[in-house]
Amino acid sequence: MSTLVEKQPEADPKAQQTPAQPAAKGRYLLILTLGALGVVYGDIGTSPLYALRECFHGPHAIPVNEANVLGVLSLIFWSLILVISVKYLMFVMRADNRGEGGILSLMSLVRSESLPRRSGMGLLIVIGLFGAALLYGDGIITPAISVLSAVEGLRVASPWFQDKILFFTVIVLIALFMVQRRGTARVGAIFGPVTLLWFIVIAILGIFQIVSKPQVLIAINPYYGIRFFFINGWTGFLVLGSVFLVVTGGEALYADMGHFGKQPIRLAWFRLVLPALLLNYFGQSSLLLKNPAAAENPFYFMAPSWLLYPLVALATAATCIASQAVISGAFSLTRQAVQLGYCPRLQILHTSAKEIGQIFIPALNWALMIATIMLVLRFETSSNLAAAYGVAVTTTMVITTILLYVVARDFWRWKRLPATLLMSFFMIIDLAFWGANIIKLPHGGYVPLVIALFVFTLMTTWWRGRKILGDRLQVSALPDELFVSSMEINPPVRVPGIAVYMDRTPEATPHALLHNIKHNKVLHEKVVLLTIETLEIPHVTENDRVIVIPKGHGIFRVIVRYGFMEDPNVPRVLEQVKAPGLEFKPAETSYFLGRESLIASPKWGMAIWREKLFIWMSKNSTNAASFFRIPSNRVVELGAQVEL
Repeated sequence: MSTLVEKQPEADPKAQQTPAQPAAKGRYLLILTLGALGVVYGDIGTSPLYALRECFHGPHAIPVNEANVLGVLSLIFWSLILVISVKYLMFVMRADNRGEGGILSLMSLVRSESLPRRSGMGLLIVIGLFGAALLYGDGIITPAISVLSAVEGLRVASPWFQDKILFFTVIVLIALFMVQRRGTARVGAIFGPVTLLWFIVIAILGIFQIVSKPQVLIAINPYYGIRFFFINGWTGFLVLGSVFLVVTGGEALYADMGHFGKQPIRLAWFRLVLPALLLNYFGQSSLLLKNPAAAENPFYFMAPSWLLYPLVALATAATCIASQAVISGAFSLTRQAVQLGYCPRLQILHTSAKEIGQIFIPALNWALMIATIMLVLRFETSSNLAAAYGVAVTTTMVITTILLYVVARDFWRWKRLPATLLMSFFMIIDLAFWGANIIKLPHGGYVPLVIALFVFTLMTTWWRGRKILGDRLQVSALPDELFVSSMEINPPVRVPGIAVYMDRTPEATPHALLHNIKHNKVLHEKVVLLTIETLEIPHVTENDRVIVIPKGHGIFRVIVRYGFMEDPNVPRVLEQVKAPGLEFKPAETSYFLGRESLIASPKWGMAIWREKLFIWMSKNSTNAASFFRIPSNRVVELGAQVEL
């Protein structure tokens, strides 16, 4: 680690947006591609279980006839091509924040300080936060609908399971969330192979049906999709809400980009996932043309009776893997929110010594489990849940397109006309899906929006509360220079050792330091004013990690910088600091933390109920010592009362 002795200007994120990395090749590329199958494509890969069925058997079902089947199939085909292949894989995945994806990462890219300040930037940040909040609703609904739709295959296998579907679904969900503590390190090795088997099986099932009714292949012609709307009118538009279920995993492609890279994700899609999905959807459509009664569950009716139980088992495994990926994504999103200051500190456990991205957040895990089980018991069938599915993801896709326009103009330096034309094309598709899904609000679509609104309120309240608290502390803060100069006039008694004072502002003297001198009348031989900064980039290089600024009289200002995908470990990073006159020894280092006692007040710019919510969140957040990995036996806390 390189330690700087004077503050340097921050690197330009545009210049470091995509670090040069050698492209994966050979066996390593295959391993990454196999891993991407299980993590990235679990959600979209299990959509054949329910997507086509909802078009002909859901609340907005249409009659099963040749025109409708070919029309819906054409819409499915072009949705996968335009939304996933073109929008996400060709364009959205180019908008990486130093290799990382996801809506918070994209929002951090948009608000980069190196970019020109746009009018409405505050609004962009707000809608970006709301988009992130919507993903929590997706994290609850995806396990519910995926596992439930897989277990419902038992009903096709035998009437005996008719009234036991909910029981088995809840058991599977409880088991799924219980094993989260173990992480994906132990079971991750089987994710890829199981998902690979899943795609091979669904492709074979589709091929057997297509052979018997090959005329469905003409649905590749977009004419049949356009004709579908002329035939069905408003009803046809509503069916788009069910068609959208085939692309609901699109955001996962972008969010998981940092785990595998663009190349393996694109390779897996074009070489296996897209062909397997299309073959299965075309196969289901062939079955419907031969047997319209199969609309009740066309996926399972494609299989021969002897294959039903193994297929249900494989589908359940695949949906658990898909759910696992969504849950892990919620953990990752929460860690980003904590680091970026939109969420209070939470207990974050690492489940792998090798992979930093494999984490477990107990409080979030149990909250997701309870909410998911409640959804299953409330909606009872996957068809009912499908009404709640889609609203969150379509809204997130609209927000992604808006933010992508800003990236195209500012990062890619596109001219206004081509940027506007391309993003308008994507926006028309997004808004069509969004409009078809928003009709679902009375039938369950309100669920993800209520969840998102709740999470959005928490995130904005925490961000605003921390800003107000920082401003209040800044008002009464003593600048570093004044404190150091006072040392010359009235030097305190110095005692051996190093005292580290955690400080959120890099210019002011920590209140804990002033309280310590006031009450204990002593100062350590070496004093470190430590500020942790989280930058709007995923990772910080070790050379840029630490800045050391000598203040004189044994006082040092130390700034430690992390990316929003990193977990701070204060003792570890300080042990590596080697600056003139400053060397950390764990046994001789004490950490002084300030603990504020907050009081709600109506005069500082936030409603009383939000201030009380902020105070509650503060009281229930993980203490700073645990979050920054500071040994509890080396911590001294000094309190202060602050009026918000």
